[in-house]
Amino acid sequence: MTVGRSGQKTGREALLEVKDLKKHFPIYKGVFSRVSGQVYAVDGVSFEIGRGETLGLVGESGCGKSTVGRTLLRLLEPTDGTIRMGGEDITHLDREGLLPYRRRMQMIYQDPYASLNPRMSAGEIVGEPLIIHDVGTPQERRDKVAALFERVGLRPEAMLNYPHEFSGGQRQRIGIARALALSPDLIVGDEPVSALDVSIQAQIINLLMDLQDEFKLSYLFVAHDLAVVEHISHRVAVMYLGRIVEMTDKQSLFEMPLHPYTEALLSAVPIPKSAARARKRVILKGDVPSPINPPSGCHFHARCPYAMPRCRTDVPALREVKPGHWASCHLHDGGVTFPLAAA
Repeated sequence: MTVGRSGQKTGREALLEVKDLKKHFPIYKGVFSRVSGQVYAVDGVSFEIGRGETLGLVGESGCGKSTVGRTLLRLLEPTDGTIRMGGEDITHLDREGLLPYRRRMQMIYQDPYASLNPRMSAGEIVGEPLIIHDVGTPQERRDKVAALFERVGLRPEAMLNYPHEFSGGQRQRIGIARALALSPDLIVGDEPVSALDVSIQAQIINLLMDLQDEFKLSYLFVAHDLAVVEHISHRVAVMYLGRIVEMTDKQSLFEMPLHPYTEALLSAVPIPKSAARARKRVILKGDVPSPINPPSGCHFHARCPYAMPRCRTDVPALREVKPGHWASCHLHDGGVTFPLAAA
């Protein structure tokens, strides 16, 4: 069961299930390129995304958000863990076995210019997935591309133009049209609006929400802008140094965070002076630890204002502290009252 944008429970069937996903990158040194260490980019992540649901994935730069998205689409090979799409395990499928699932899982990239081939026209870019998967006749493909252009707010005549002839927002609309071409079930948005002007961000976010309602799409929305995440997401997962530390519906997360790191993130969001209750600013100590040599126990303990001795040695499990509200923090073990809301 998942949660709607309003925070109410819905009965959505799980489309994507990720269990203990890990992605480690080896570090090579020396003349013989021997492995001298690992970058623990994603270190045991678990979550579900229901049909027609948006899960926002937030955290600091370098915490592993984008790597999660690329790994679950099998653009990067997972080191360990399980990825299930529609109940089917796709973790170890070969290229041929994965091909049908490529149609069901698509991606919208962060840079709307770098993700488009400058040697291809916009129409060729959007129609390429249809050619690769042998969908329809040439005329049917042209008709579908023209319809996709209209649906994302572009003139069909622009199909003949090249990426450099479009603005940033228009390029991202082309990326969205390309992602929609194969009628996918799941779209991973890797910070799809962070490179756009604020006014254009709102247009793209509203377009994505309209498309979700129309085509019953599911989104994994990777972002660092909490205001954008709050607007588009049903549920939110917070990552820190390769692990999910908190996950719940957006209303619960923004009103009552249960992890110190989430509290610090929310406290950094500007609040108008007219707001009824200003959130206390939390200044974290030190820098984000290296994913090559992460701290023992809780990865956040070196910067946490509530750290206890056991935080340095024991890894806190991600557990359901309240109904539908998961957190990875020792403060919730044994019925200890979490002090954040009163701080």
